[in-house]
Amino acid sequence: MTGTRAPGRSALGITAGLIGWFILVEIVSGILQGYYVPLFSDIVVHLGIHDADVNWFEAAQLLLSALVVPVMAKLGDMYGHKRILLIATILTAGATWWIAFAGTFWSFLIAWALQGFYVVWLPLEIALIFERGRRQGRGVSATRRAAGLLVVGLQAGAIMGALAAGRLFGITGENLPLTLMLPAVAVTLIGVVIWLGVPESEPVPGRRLDAGGFVILALALLLVTGALTFLRLNGPGFVWTWLLLAAGLAAFVWFVRFELRQEDPAVDIRVLRRPEMWPVQATAALVGISLLGAQGPLSTYAGTDSALGYGLGLDATGRSNVIGVYLVSLIVGAVIFSITSRRASPRVVLIGAALLVGIGYLLFLPLHRELWQVLMNLSIAGLGSGALVAALPAAAAAAAPRGQTGIASALTNTTKTIGGTFASAVFGVVLAVGAGAVASSTAASLGGYITVWIVCAAGGFAAAAVLLVVPKVAFADTDTEATAHAAASGGTTAR
Repeated sequence: MTGTRAPGRSALGITAGLIGWFILVEIVSGILQGYYVPLFSDIVVHLGIHDADVNWFEAAQLLLSALVVPVMAKLGDMYGHKRILLIATILTAGATWWIAFAGTFWSFLIAWALQGFYVVWLPLEIALIFERGRRQGRGVSATRRAAGLLVVGLQAGAIMGALAAGRLFGITGENLPLTLMLPAVAVTLIGVVIWLGVPESEPVPGRRLDAGGFVILALALLLVTGALTFLRLNGPGFVWTWLLLAAGLAAFVWFVRFELRQEDPAVDIRVLRRPEMWPVQATAALVGISLLGAQGPLSTYAGTDSALGYGLGLDATGRSNVIGVYLVSLIVGAVIFSITSRRASPRVVLIGAALLVGIGYLLFLPLHRELWQVLMNLSIAGLGSGALVAALPAAAAAAAPRGQTGIASALTNTTKTIGGTFASAVFGVVLAVGAGAVASSTAASLGGYITVWIVCAAGGFAAAAVLLVVPKVAFADTDTEATAHAAASGGTTAR
């Protein structure tokens, strides 16, 4: 009787101890993501730049995070995930303090890009949780439940940051540098928390860093994201867009061939080809379409003058409330995933979450004229997105062999970023077509928004279809030794 309860107590101990620290880390991560948005107009004035220049901040940080996250995660697998998590936090803290005192566009841009090291926090946390739980034979289930709680912390932090920024700006007498010091203090304190409260994982000895593989991967990501940036800024008629995209795709082919020849590759392509792994990474890219790519169109649609026959005509406060409802639905989706994954098949939960994303955006086609309709659609899509954000890093860790949990979890972030960047570029072009021709305004056409909704819905349904390939018993707790043996041999006995 006692033996059957031990794993449950172990899982509870993991959740109450290690997960408690990581929830604090993710709250700070959320603060970084939500705090600056209400202050962008004041940052523009402080730096003496134009509103359009703010787009370069996002582009620079996304690019750096896409480049460094796989490298940092692999270093975590090699030398210990806590050690690399602490290094990433120190780098993030330094960049956040730099942001507070940056007085020029280029200084702020560099600091903002370097702050992107915080993106590796979640994959490293997932790896630490999985490795801790694996020793108790509960790595998969403990990681699933913990991932939901971490996403709750992340989204709660984003809401806290967004609500606090404007108020603190007023309290400080509109002193922008002083206001920007608060997130720097938060990151610094969370570094102390990680140093004192988080235990180290057990790295697999004898590993090496495949520098050549990471250089090729970085080149491929740089070329593709550069092409997508040109697509968003210059449209499809710019020849360099397609030349860079072709070069990037060729670099990815080179990367795959190079990695297949390595004994300890940067990214194990053989593991990625497994039926329990590649659908997870593909789903991350597909969910990135709506999760990262559709936020801009959502905001502009909510602000479009309803006199045009579409749009909601909301002011800045109203648009913020719409985004707030969406963020709350993400939290609820993550909580529901954490609860239901204890009893239902994780594979079924993932498929259901992807279907919710597709249904939510599909409902926009007939229902988009009223505020309640938009909020209903977003809430449905948000429930699915929240569950997927919580589930995907944990699912990737569960499908990876020992010693590759960090890089597997991190790749879900990289593929999600690529999907979001691609969608953002395409949506920018789609919405630009017809802008200025609608009632002599700068509003995008209804046809452009319909295209955005169709693409987001298609991404959700495609993700559900892809996840059908996953073996039915994937991502569930099994005998540890049997799982390790199957992973090491590359077998698919889960079929």
